[in-house]
Amino acid sequence: MSTQDNELSRRDVIRLGAAATVAASLGVAHVEAQARPGGFLTESEFTTLDELSEMIIPTDAQSPGARAAKVAAFIDSQLAEAWEEKDRSDWRTGLGLVERLTQEMHGATFMKASPEQRVAVLTRMAQNEGKPQKPEELFFKELKERVIQAYYTSEIGIKQDMEYKGNTYLPEFVGYDVSKE
Repeated sequence: MSTQDNELSRRDVIRLGAAATVAASLGVAHVEAQARPGGFLTESEFTTLDELSEMIIPTDAQSPGARAAKVAAFIDSQLAEAWEEKDRSDWRTGLGLVERLTQEMHGATFMKASPEQRVAVLTRMAQNEGKPQKPEELFFKELKERVIQAYYTSEIGIKQDMEYKGNTYLPEFVGYDVSKE
């Protein structure tokens, strides 16, 4: 294989990466990933992730929340397509930490714990969010980042929560006109 062939491969990868970034910013990649059947997580892990996502971005007056935006399905599809096995195993370990912590604190699985007990588990995981050190704190940081990224690349996150209008005609410029100074 010549150097030029390697160059083209790198260019193709860069081009694909740029296209994926643009698609994600428009919410296109999110919609396609949700529609794909299957995923990486077990049913139990998926249910836990769905509940954790909804706890991080709950339904409120402004938007229907992470569950309606199918955040868990998006994260699951990303894990299913991850290149590195470590990405998947880290998530499986992290969700296992949630279960172990819930058992320690409340003697139940996460999904069988009461809503108040679930909040207590999440609060404990987030207690050192600025400088996470324990494995469950490190997982919480990753979980929160992924939930936020998935939510704000969804149609619900962009259009309902952020009220993004896209490329729309503005009859009048609503900013400050510096040319009139």
